[in-house]
Amino acid sequence: MIHQEIIPHLFRTEYRKIVSVLCKFLGTGNLETAEDLAGETFQKALEIWPYRGIPENPQAWLYKTAKNLTINQLNRRKTFEEKILRAYETQQASIYSEPFLSEQNIKDSQLQMLFVICNPLIPSESQVALALRILCGFGLAEIADAFCSNKEAIHKKLQRAREKLRSAQIKIEMPNASQIDVRLANVLATLYLLFSEGYYSESQEKIIRKDLCEEAIRLATMLIENSLTDKPEVSALLALMLLQSSRFAARINDKGLPVLFDDQDTSLWNQELITKGAYFLHRAAKGNKISRYHLEAGIAFWYTQYGNEKTKWYEILKLYDRLLAITPSPQVALNRIYVLSKVEGQEKALVELELLQTKKDQYFHTLKAELLWKIDRDSALNNLEKAIEKTRTNTEKAILKNRLLAWQKENLGLSISELN
Repeated sequence: MIHQEIIPHLFRTEYRKIVSVLCKFLGTGNLETAEDLAGETFQKALEIWPYRGIPENPQAWLYKTAKNLTINQLNRRKTFEEKILRAYETQQASIYSEPFLSEQNIKDSQLQMLFVICNPLIPSESQVALALRILCGFGLAEIADAFCSNKEAIHKKLQRAREKLRSAQIKIEMPNASQIDVRLANVLATLYLLFSEGYYSESQEKIIRKDLCEEAIRLATMLIENSLTDKPEVSALLALMLLQSSRFAARINDKGLPVLFDDQDTSLWNQELITKGAYFLHRAAKGNKISRYHLEAGIAFWYTQYGNEKTKWYEILKLYDRLLAITPSPQVALNRIYVLSKVEGQEKALVELELLQTKKDQYFHTLKAELLWKIDRDSALNNLEKAIEKTRTNTEKAILKNRLLAWQKENLGLSISELN
C-alpha cells in the first residue's frame, strides 16, 4: 500500500523538522517531550491514513497534527515543569500563529538544533549519535551499527547527552561567529557519517540507501545557504557527496548487486551531479585550509574523469598520500594500496599490503584476493574465502560468494586450457 512507502519516507524528511521546531518552543530541557510528540504525530498518520487516504499535502497534515498535539498536551496537563509553563505563557501566541511551522522557522530551527546538539559540553561521539537520532531519524539499531556498538549502549549515550542539554539549559540559537568553527567540525562529521551510511550501508541489507545520502546533501546545502556556515570545508564536503552520488546508477546492477569500479558503465554516471560537484570543489579552494573533505572530494572528482588513466591514478595516489597523513585509518590505507596497484602494479601493492599494521578483516582479504588474482590464483581464491568468513552482512556475503563462483569457473577454465 502507498501509505506504507510514504510514511517511512516522510519520517526521514519531516521528523527532524517537527522535533526541531517543537524543541525550540519547549526548550532543550524538554527534548524528549518534543521527540515523543513527533513520534505520536507519525503514529497518528499510521492509524488514520490507511482508512482515510493520504492527505493532499502530507507534510502540512503532519505539521498541523504536531501543532495540535502540542497544544492539547499543554492544555490537559494540570502540573508540568516550570520551564514548560513559562514557555507556554510567554510563547503560546507563537504556537497558534502560522509562522510557528512556517518553512523559514522550520529551516532556522533545524540549523540551530544541529549546532545545539554539537555543543562542546557533549562528547563528540554523543553529538553525532544525538544528531543522527533527532535530525536524521536513525533508529537505535542503525546508530548502534554505525558505531559498531549495541542498542543499550546507544540508548544510555543518548540519555546522557539529553541530560547534558537539559542541565545546561542551552538555548536553541545559532552560535556566535567565534564558536562556529568549533561546532562546525562536529556538524560536518555527523553529515559525513550520515552520507557514508547511505553510500555503503551496513545497518540494513542494502548496499545503497539514497534517502540517507539525499538527507546529508540537503543538510549540507542548508549550511552553504547560511552566511555564518558557508565555509570552504562545507563546500568540500558537499562536493564529495555530489561526486559520489553521481555514480549511483552505475554502482548497482539489475539484480541489486554492486558493480566494481572497473566494470561500471560510465554512460550511467550523472554528469549534472559531476558538474555541480566540480563547482563546489572549486568553491572549496578559497582559503588556506585543506581538510579531509577537500582531499576526499578531490579523489572522488578524479574517479569521475576518464581518458588519461595514467594521470588519473597518479593524481588519486597523491591525494591518498596526503589523506593518509592527516587522517590515518585502515580503510584509507587499503584504498590507497588499491590505487597504488594501478600506478605501480600488483607486486608493489602486495608488499605494502603485508606491511600494514591492521586487523586482517574482510576488506584486507578482499583486496589481497584482487591483487593476487593475476599472480597466484589459488592464493587469491583462498583469501576470498577468508573474506567471506569475516563478512558481517548477508548482502556482502552474497556478493563475495558470486565473485568466488565466477573466479572458480574461470580458474577451472584456465586450468583445462593449460592442460590442452
